[in-house]
Amino acid sequence: MTLYPLPVEIRSYHIHKPRLKVIFPQVDDKKYGHAAAAQINQVIYRNVLDLIRLTGYEENETTEVQGSYEIKLNERELLSLTLTVYGYTKGAAHGMTYQRGLTFDVNSGHLYTLAELFRPDAPYVAFLSKDVARQIQEREIPTLEPFTAISPDQPFYLTDKSIVLFYDLYQLAAYVYGFVYFPISIYSLQPITDEQSPLNRLYY
Repeated sequence: MTLYPLPVEIRSYHIHKPRLKVIFPQVDDKKYGHAAAAQINQVIYRNVLDLIRLTGYEENETTEVQGSYEIKLNERELLSLTLTVYGYTKGAAHGMTYQRGLTFDVNSGHLYTLAELFRPDAPYVAFLSKDVARQIQEREIPTLEPFTAISPDQPFYLTDKSIVLFYDLYQLAAYVYGFVYFPISIYSLQPITDEQSPLNRLYY
């Protein structure tokens, strides 16, 4: 019987300021290496601050901000999460929501790029774009512009058996459609992964 490492422990932290309330995760470093946990926590916190900045909170005294997070994957020494921050400025037609996906190796603290999920020579952009194009057609998603391909650094997160690519508001479809998500089974990605891919940890 194979015994897999336990999930990392996550603690919620809060940023409270006038007109601002944001909750974000931090890895408890009691079990995992302090250096790795510190690196992960710094990246998370830095992204939280960047998302707050995007709302215009510091520039406009009428902007109200709320934020939270979701843990999408916490197993097999992989941690994948999303950070979401919403800002509304008085007088605006509607608020604006910003989101980041972050995926880490909990032993090293390394933040994965999309390209690092696949073998070095893999045509991952074309491979993933084909699946996204199929889903756009099947789900009848009304895109603002004809879809051609994903970005090489397309935002993503992992679940236990899928990689989920996503598009920010207005990036692919109108505001009313919100964030647009494209889950892709990790098993369909085996032709473009190798033994070094972190996805290999999730196949079984």
